[in-house]
This record gives sequence, structure tokens and C-alpha cells, in this order.
Amino acid sequence: MTVLLAGCGDLGTETGLRFAEAGHRVVGLRRSAERLPGAITGHSVDLTHQRPPVPEDTGIVVIVLTADRRNAEGYRRTYLDGTRNVLDALDRSGTSPRILFVSSTAVYGNAAGWLDEDSPTEPASETGQVLLEAEHAVRERRPDAVVLRLAGLYGPGRTSLIDQARTGQVPNSPVPRYTNRIHRDDAAAAIVHLTTDVPNPEPVYLGVDDHPVERTEVLRFLAERTGGPPPATDHPVSGDKRFRNDRLRSTGFRFAHPTYREGYRAILAGRGRRHP
Repeated sequence: MTVLLAGCGDLGTETGLRFAEAGHRVVGLRRSAERLPGAITGHSVDLTHQRPPVPEDTGIVVIVLTADRRNAEGYRRTYLDGTRNVLDALDRSGTSPRILFVSSTAVYGNAAGWLDEDSPTEPASETGQVLLEAEHAVRERRPDAVVLRLAGLYGPGRTSLIDQARTGQVPNSPVPRYTNRIHRDDAAAAIVHLTTDVPNPEPVYLGVDDHPVERTEVLRFLAERTGGPPPATDHPVSGDKRFRNDRLRSTGFRFAHPTYREGYRAILAGRGRRHP
């Protein structure tokens, strides 16, 4: 069976390597496929303009796109046009693989309190609205597709918060905010798990670790380990959203980095693969 990855940035590449390590043939689609590691068979395709080739034995398709521009136009071109081209190619191929679409918790907008997969989706930004439209496009064409809404990704090579903690140059925020995150390796593992180990998956899962946390707590933790100055004390937090991962955990998934502590310790120790 072939696994087709529509998108092979950092997360897509790590996901592909994990599928390959599990014994699957993996085909990765990206603009510059020559940059992919040898375990992934690459095809250079611009999904915003082209329908990709689909191997006839494709059993799993993961749509894990990354917008080239973080604005509504860039998101629309990547997540709507790109996804439709993938779905058109699947229709033309006659294959019926399991499909997982990687989305974002941005579709919940400015909702507050504890949220789960059944909470209302009310995007507060144009990019969040585009992601929700893309989710709907996938589900309309392939009702059995799974949507994985990821919180903020961090991991190898993503050091902006570590750099801020080390130097003490933290952008001012008028309102203390909880952050919801997931380590890249856990996100990749969740994709593999949901497409190979869960016979009857739910339509939507939240990809978020066990511990929503106020950003100052994370900065304090990192400052202690990098020798940076302690961050300023924030006021009590109110009105922020925190996501539950009960549905994902109920499938038997286990996090390698259940909280930011394990995840950032691994990064600071230099553990984890970095991808171009």
C-alpha cells in the first residue's frame, strides 16, 4: 500500500518518515521534491495549479499543506485550490483511500473556556475561515475523511520562544494568554495513528497536548534552562480558550511529549529530526 502525502514541509516529512519506518511506501508531493529524504519518493508538483499523479495502490492520503503566504489569498490558493486539485486527482484515479486533512484550531476563533471537537467553529480571521471552508470541501467530497485540527506546533528548529526566553526580548501582550500546543513529533505520530490504527475514526479530532498553559509559565521554564532573565509576572488569565484532547486519547494514542516540559527538554537536548 502506498501513502500519498499532499504536502511535505516539516510536519509532512516527519509524518512520511514515520509511515516509511512502519513499512509503507511513501510518495510525497511538494514544489521541490529533490529536498525530500530518500525514504520518501518525491514528486515535484505545485498543488495550487496542478493535479498530482496518484499511484493506483494508494490506500492513505494525508493532506498536510503549508501556505506560502500567511494571508487570506495565500491560504485560499493553498488550502482550497490545492485541496481541490488533490481531490480531483483522486476522483480521476478511481482510488478510495482513507483521507486525513490537517487543519488548525484557528477555526474556533475567539471562543473562550474549555473547548472540544463539538464546540462551535466561529473563525475570527480570514485565514481561519478559509481553513474551515477547506474542511467542508473535503467532507463534502469524501464524507468519511478525518479532520485533525492541530494547535500550535513546536519542535526541532522552531526556536523562537526559546530565543525570546534566552534574551528576555519578549513581545509585550496586553492580555495574558493561554497557549495550546503540540510537539511536531506527536502531531506526526497522531496522523499515522489515526490513519492506520483506528478502524472507525470520528470525523474530527483535536491535536493538542495535555496541558494548555499560560505563555509566561513556558517562558519562565525556558529561562531557567537557558540562563535567561525571568519573564515579567502577568495578571490573572481570563477569557482564553483551552482545548481538550480526550477524543484523541480515547483511540489509544499516547503522547511522547504530553506537556511543554517534555517537549522543550527534548529540543534543548537536541533530540528530534530537522527537515528542510
